[in-house]
Amino acid sequence: MASTSLQLLGLVLAVLGWVCGALVCAAPLWRVSAFVGGELVIAQVTWEGLWMNCLSQTTGQIQCKTYDSTLALPTSTQAARSLTVLSLMLCLLALLLGVMGAKCTHCMGDANQSSKARLGRLAGVLFIVAALAFLIPISWTAYAIIRDFYDPNVAAPLKRELGPALYLGWGASVLLLLGGALLHVGSSAVEGGKLPIIGRAAKDNPGAAGEAKTQEKSFV
Repeated sequence: MASTSLQLLGLVLAVLGWVCGALVCAAPLWRVSAFVGGELVIAQVTWEGLWMNCLSQTTGQIQCKTYDSTLALPTSTQAARSLTVLSLMLCLLALLLGVMGAKCTHCMGDANQSSKARLGRLAGVLFIVAALAFLIPISWTAYAIIRDFYDPNVAAPLKRELGPALYLGWGASVLLLLGGALLHVGSSAVEGGKLPIIGRAAKDNPGAAGEAKTQEKSFV
């Protein structure tokens, strides 16, 4: 019962992390314009994401535009796109395997508990790999933003700050890691195919079983 609860809790946390990861991937809030030295116009705020950039004004108007060319983007942005999409696809595969391997489902029948346990452990490992694949672009982008912010050679209008999407991305990675770990632990192998103690003792020592039967007949 406890292992089933761990599986369900791991699946719920992993699904939450997957949803948060999808929001982070689509949100244009990875980089936010920094107000350094009063050289920027405060009436406008620039947002930059993996797929588009937006311009927000104090009047409430927001104008967004997708990037014109993928090949013209920096290599780091292209790698971040690939890793985040790969992470989300791994989460989808892990979710399917996790549902099939959950002890509370009947996808593979109740007789294949060992196979279901292997699927559950594999799903947990995939969630952990997806979390690491998602954590790499988030951490690398944060490092590049902080490095450029404190670099005196970078002009003030080009400096950026950490966007809300990065913080949500770290939270999504933690949820995926915890969910994968709990799912892997909860999917412990079921000990099946073991005979009762009396039966196993009789099988291992047929002579003792014969003597028991003889004594039983003589008593009758």
